[in-house]
Amino acid sequence: MTFRSLCLFCVSLLLLLLTSCRPPEERPSLLVSLVADGVERTYAYDYPVTVEQFLIDAEVERAELDRVNPPLYTQITDGMRVTIVRVSESTECQREDIPYQVETIPSEAVPAGEEFLGRAGQNGVREICYRIRTEDGLRLDPVQISSTVITEPQNEIVYVRPSTELDPVPINGTLAYISNGNVWIMRGSTETKRTLTNTSDLDQRVFSLSPDGRRLIFTRDTSGGSAALSNQLWYIPDTTLDAAPIQLVPTNLLYAEWLPGAENTISYSTAEGRETSPGWRALNDLWVMRIAPNNGDILDISEVVAESAGGIFGWWGTRYQWSPDGTQLACARADGVGFVDFEARACVITLSFAYYNTSGDWSWRTTLDWSPDGALLASTVHGLPVGDEAPENSPAFHLTVTDFEGAFATNLVENAGIWSTPRYSPLITLPDSPYPQGYLAYLRARDWSNSINDLAQYDLVVADRDGSNARVIFPQPDQAGLTARGFAQDYVWSPDATQIALIYQGNLWVVNVTTGAAQQITLDGAASKPLWTR
Repeated sequence: MTFRSLCLFCVSLLLLLLTSCRPPEERPSLLVSLVADGVERTYAYDYPVTVEQFLIDAEVERAELDRVNPPLYTQITDGMRVTIVRVSESTECQREDIPYQVETIPSEAVPAGEEFLGRAGQNGVREICYRIRTEDGLRLDPVQISSTVITEPQNEIVYVRPSTELDPVPINGTLAYISNGNVWIMRGSTETKRTLTNTSDLDQRVFSLSPDGRRLIFTRDTSGGSAALSNQLWYIPDTTLDAAPIQLVPTNLLYAEWLPGAENTISYSTAEGRETSPGWRALNDLWVMRIAPNNGDILDISEVVAESAGGIFGWWGTRYQWSPDGTQLACARADGVGFVDFEARACVITLSFAYYNTSGDWSWRTTLDWSPDGALLASTVHGLPVGDEAPENSPAFHLTVTDFEGAFATNLVENAGIWSTPRYSPLITLPDSPYPQGYLAYLRARDWSNSINDLAQYDLVVADRDGSNARVIFPQPDQAGLTARGFAQDYVWSPDATQIALIYQGNLWVVNVTTGAAQQITLDGAASKPLWTR
């Protein structure tokens, strides 16, 4: 070892000895305050830890909602103050009334200057729930977390006399209709107008007047507010008297009418009520029932069409229509029109077309109407695509006439609209012709490319049976058109084929077929389903 190296070693050894002889340095103390449950305590730490570890060391219990400041991941420092806010939450619910409203409904059944309480009002009930938060024993303002209607309010209904009066209008035969859920009828003149029911619960699915105008069947809603179909068939044996309606046996009906050519005989089709849309599953059946005219007892009953799935969208139901003499039966489904094979007890489609994609919660069926001689059947058919759209999306709907055998089908009116509803008039004999003749009425869309909307506007057109000499008879060009939502399809011919009764803006009107003169005959804005017989 050289002298220089020896010197460096000695110096290092001396420094080591001197260092080892110094007293140890004192580590700094960390004072941390803890505030919890109204008490403040101070703790000393020789080394830093997280707030979470500090609380564990201090054996402090924390609930899930308790709030710690500063956050748990923070490292303690000298003089830090850790605060725990005790937090609890609860839910409190209370119920309150939902006030009912008063609906004033015009009704011609109410005498002038009087009013009639149709239904008492009843408040609804709403349950409101709040979150209640307490911090260190201090209750904070409640926070609403839900509001649930337990019971809907039932509005009070008060019927009053309409503020204006209408001039009397002559009526050829018997004209009946539904208003505010009740049956109204008149004979000879609108001055004879009177109600046949006062329960305000007709569901409008069935409303049929016998050819002589004396017997009436209708359905009453028995669902009690449920979404599922539930109704009952009722019978008035003589509309010329103040006869009380009689309850018949059939229930859950989608369709019923008097069977032409058969005394006291009713045909009907049924369904199963369901809470899911549309509220039923159609059985697509058809029954014929003969009743005792005085009390409605069943004399005999038979199944004409067997229960079936009913084809595409069959749960909506098959539409039926008897020929004027009751020997033939037409049927309509979502994708075609046909006739019932009585031996097979089934609907046989003879005129097919693409079903219409409604893009909504409903399924379209065409209406059906026989010519007076039973040779022709008029309906609306879904046309072929007019562009690149799929067949089921075509906006084209044509008024079509076919025969019983399905040998031919002619589009009598192109692009008439989905709600065209063709109807033949009764046969008439004109002064200059010895042969019985008649007309064909139908609704024609003002915009055929947008005829599907239930607010699409239509005109009522009358033409010769072959579609020639078509002319609009109602409404005037400067007036709003008829709409499906406004019961445009509810129009009927008078027995002498000189007038048509229709619903316009909620009221019943009568239009002269020759002159186009229109007369309003109701004022309450709630009319529907007119029937007109001799």
